[in-house]
Amino acid sequence: MRRTFLERTISAFACAVMMALPAAAQVPPDIAAKLRELGRGVEPVKTAEFYKGLHDPAPYAGVNVQRDIKYGPDERNLLDIATPPQAGGGPRPVLVFIHGGGLVRGDRITIAPFYSNVPVWAVKNGFTGVSMTYRLAPKHKWPAGREDIAAAVNFLKANIARHGGDPQRIYLMGHSAGAIHLGHYIAWAGEAGGKSIAGAILLSGLFEFTGKVGPGEQQYFNSPEDFAAGSSIRGLGKAPFPVMVAYGELDPPVFVAHSQMANKVLCAANRCPRFVPLKDHSHISEAYAIGTADTSLTREILGFTGMAK
Repeated sequence: MRRTFLERTISAFACAVMMALPAAAQVPPDIAAKLRELGRGVEPVKTAEFYKGLHDPAPYAGVNVQRDIKYGPDERNLLDIATPPQAGGGPRPVLVFIHGGGLVRGDRITIAPFYSNVPVWAVKNGFTGVSMTYRLAPKHKWPAGREDIAAAVNFLKANIARHGGDPQRIYLMGHSAGAIHLGHYIAWAGEAGGKSIAGAILLSGLFEFTGKVGPGEQQYFNSPEDFAAGSSIRGLGKAPFPVMVAYGELDPPVFVAHSQMANKVLCAANRCPRFVPLKDHSHISEAYAIGTADTSLTREILGFTGMAK
C-alpha cells in the first residue's frame, strides 16, 4: 500500500537540532487532572469552565481594545487591536492571533473571555495585540484563509504604526484551523520569496491533506487536486522567516503527528523551528491558558519573538 507523505515523513526524517526543550508542566494540578479526564477530545465549552475564572473580565485593566476594524471587503474581514492606554517607549512588535474552528466556524470572541485573552496578554508583555477572523467554508473555499491572512498583513503593515505597532515586526500565531491557514501562508510566502513578516507560530495545526481528512477539510477543499495543492507541508521547508511549532500533549493524535511532521520537515530543510510539546495541555487549553500563571506556552512565545526579559 502506498504511504501518504505524512507517513513517509514521520518515518524518514530525524530532526537535527531542537531549538527549545519540552516546556515544563505548569498547568495547575487540579486543571491538569480535569483535562486528562476529558481526554484527547476538542472540548471548548467544558475547558472554558476550567479557565475563565483565571482571566479578568472586560474592560481590561491597562489595555485598550479597538474592535471590528475592517481589513478587507468581506463581512468577516475584521480584526481587533489591543494597545496600552498611553503611547511611549517606541514601536512595539505585533502579535496577531488567528483563531480555530474547524474551517467552518470560530471568531475572535467565542466563549468570553476567549480569545480576547491572547491580545490582552500580548499588550501586557510589550506587544501590540491583534486578533483577526477570516472567511469560512463551505461558502469560501481554499485558499480563502491564506488570502485573508495576506490581506490582514498588508493592512497592518500600512496601519499598525498609528496604534504603536512596528510594521517590520509582525508575528502571526495560528491555532488549529488558524494554523492550517497560517501553514498555507508560510508556504505561499516561501514560494513568493518574500519575508513579509518577522515570524510564525503554528499551534496544533494540520499540514497534509492527501490521506484521511475531517468534515471541515472536505468542505474547504473542492477536489482531490485541491487537497494536494492545499497541503502546506512541502512549502513549510521554504519558510522565509523563523517558525515555531507547538502542540498539546492531550491533542487529538492527528495534531500531534502533524506538528511532529512539521518540525521534522523544517529541520530537514535546515530551518529547525522552536519546537514546543506542551505537557498536560489539550487542544483547547493551550490557547485558553494564555494570560494565566501557566507560562508553558507564553514563555516560549516571548523567547521566540525576542521579548523574553
